[in-house]
Amino acid sequence: MFRRKHASHFNSSDAEQRQAKINELKSALGPLSARGEKYCSEACLTRYLEARNWNVTKSKKMLEESLEWRAAYRPEDIRWPDVDVEAETGKMYRASFRDKEGRTVVIMRPTKENTTSHDGQIRFLVYVLENAILSLPEGQEKMVWLIDFTGWTMAHATPIKTARESTSILQNYYPERLSTAFLFNPPKVFEAFYKAVKYFLDPRSIEKVNFVYLKDEESMKVLYRCIDPEVLPVDFGGRNNVLYNHEEYTKLMLEDDIKTSSFWADDAKPVNRVANGTLVADVRPQSPLIAAKAS
Repeated sequence: MFRRKHASHFNSSDAEQRQAKINELKSALGPLSARGEKYCSEACLTRYLEARNWNVTKSKKMLEESLEWRAAYRPEDIRWPDVDVEAETGKMYRASFRDKEGRTVVIMRPTKENTTSHDGQIRFLVYVLENAILSLPEGQEKMVWLIDFTGWTMAHATPIKTARESTSILQNYYPERLSTAFLFNPPKVFEAFYKAVKYFLDPRSIEKVNFVYLKDEESMKVLYRCIDPEVLPVDFGGRNNVLYNHEEYTKLMLEDDIKTSSFWADDAKPVNRVANGTLVADVRPQSPLIAAKAS
């Protein structure tokens, strides 16, 4: 007597269906500022849809929360002199090489932690993420993390508060930006810490984590499939003798700060400001919806 209405099933591999979802999300967002338009590119909308299994309602909520966070935190206004002290030991930086697909590689060395400021460490993380994403080549949306746990002990463990906020920022405001993360030479004692941090990670993030050990040939093959041994640093089992040089990296980041300001110059009034005694190119937004190439 009554016929059941069959629900249409979304096929993420169908280009037309994907585009329909992207258009639906764009329409649902309504009018955006110039920066909002730049932030909510088609690639950005796709990432948010993927993060929420192509559910437009959930994707819209996530994206609007990201826009609100960016308006309050202003990640694109962070400049190198603001975070320079956090980088002195080379605990986290954008590598001079890329993976085999041209993606940005971010190197992290937890044993080189040199500060205790929660706010400073979070600010530095956001700066590195924004910088890494801005350096991605055309057509690439994700980065690779290479984390060196050689010599790590519980004394190097990140405070739970900082770990929780870091994972929250990464998962909620930078969805689908991580391609893969290599945890290099993590000691046995790290397993207990990882179990605590893992609690804050979503299943999609957990799937991207690879444990790699220098003495485990099979695990190293996984790393070599992603990054050519010729460009991989010796510390990670490669043949590249490159080392972190803070002075040289500072020059690179100051140049990148100019690029960041230029990127936003089309819809924001450029100004100069002094940070830690250094004149810094800056951009102050004219709209509450702060956008960036990095989402």
